[in-house]
Amino acid sequence: MNFGLLATALAMGIAAIGSAIGIGIAGQASIGAWKKCYMSNKAAPFILTVFAGAPLTQTIYGFLLMQQMSGSTADPAFLLGLGVASGAAMAVSAVVQGKAGAAGADALAETGKGFSQYITVVGLCETVALFALVFSMVALG
Repeated sequence: MNFGLLATALAMGIAAIGSAIGIGIAGQASIGAWKKCYMSNKAAPFILTVFAGAPLTQTIYGFLLMQQMSGSTADPAFLLGLGVASGAAMAVSAVVQGKAGAAGADALAETGKGFSQYITVVGLCETVALFALVFSMVALG
């Protein structure tokens, strides 16, 4: 078995799983927030889709890392560890980003205020995935 190729697939696959979970969490909250708006005869803010879609970027980061790893001549065991660890870091980042986005969507729909503060927290969650990507690429040389 080629563990180097397995590592590349795991880097993206694990990150994508986290994205799917995070989007599901934030998406459910956004739909619930829209429902509350409709029930109160308030305008349903389309901007809530930003919260729902934010965790998707971790899949892109996983793909970028996968591409970088596929051209690497590093030890396959090292690649396997890097792929799993980096993919997991990106996945967890996406899940907590989804949770932060869910809270932001609910709060914004209820109050109509605070978008910049809410998206800042969502962005902080994103930073973990970016760090995992960049540091992993640096480790690959």
